[in-house]
Amino acid sequence: MPHPEACITRSMPGHHPARANRGSIRSVLLSVALACGVASAMAQTPTLERGRYLVTTIMACGNCHTPKDADGRPVAAKELAGGGVGFDIPPFAGTAPNITPDRETGIGSWSDDEIKRAITQGVRPDRGPFAGKPLGAPMPVNFYKVLTPTDLDAVVAYLRSIRPVRNALPPPARLLPVRHEVFPEAARGFAERDLQDKVRRGAYLATIGHCLECHTPMNQGVLQYETALGAGGRPFLPSFVKGLPASWKGAVSRNITSHPEQGLGNWSDAEIKRAITQGIARDGRRLSPPMGFSSYAGIRDDDLDAIVAYLRTLPPQPH
Repeated sequence: MPHPEACITRSMPGHHPARANRGSIRSVLLSVALACGVASAMAQTPTLERGRYLVTTIMACGNCHTPKDADGRPVAAKELAGGGVGFDIPPFAGTAPNITPDRETGIGSWSDDEIKRAITQGVRPDRGPFAGKPLGAPMPVNFYKVLTPTDLDAVVAYLRSIRPVRNALPPPARLLPVRHEVFPEAARGFAERDLQDKVRRGAYLATIGHCLECHTPMNQGVLQYETALGAGGRPFLPSFVKGLPASWKGAVSRNITSHPEQGLGNWSDAEIKRAITQGIARDGRRLSPPMGFSSYAGIRDDDLDAIVAYLRTLPPQPH
């Protein structure tokens, strides 16, 4: 049997080895390019899907940024177009802005880094709608600052992928300088390896979901993270939360610590998960907005398990 190399170099009548080799090289390069393109697309898909998952479930961005109808349902074809929920709480008064890729009324002209800075630092670029103005206090940048680089990239990728919607909104009114209090878990930070631990992953998810922002009481305008973390009792009333159905009478956040009577200590895991994803309390009562139950319904079971595991670690608070 002839050596394989002989088969490559042997000339045939009318055969030109140099041309054949050039053609073979082009074919190989084309195959490699196609393979790289497929690999790149495959690599991008998980990033986009991760972003979709974070934005539409645990981060519940649409809870504020998507317009609602009179019954509180998201308006079709206006995902994240702004004006969904408004607040009139010093130091901020205004509605959630348009965060679709529309270049004139949304964030379509922002760079990836500018979007990341807005999410994690509350700073707008010096151009576009409300150029240079800081984001309002309801935007929980003190929680979002802990997004891992991978997750932050994924969120930006998803925001880039949604349909641009032209929706001009009035400028926000600010009554006092914006102040974002330090959240302990955010100050501690998270590494990618932390997400392999069930409780730490639950802490991470609860942080980017800014659960403890609403479920921690406030005293003289300051959230009591150090002394009453998760003890509930924070009111949300129609007088300062705008955009919810007219039938909404307001709500007070409940105690989600491990306290056996006043908190979740005696609740089963299934009961806690049902409250998060369906808005149904242990006794069957229907829970009220502004908690984003419809978004939380999409949280994966393993992530729900992690969130519950973390909530079990919150010290009992008799509030």
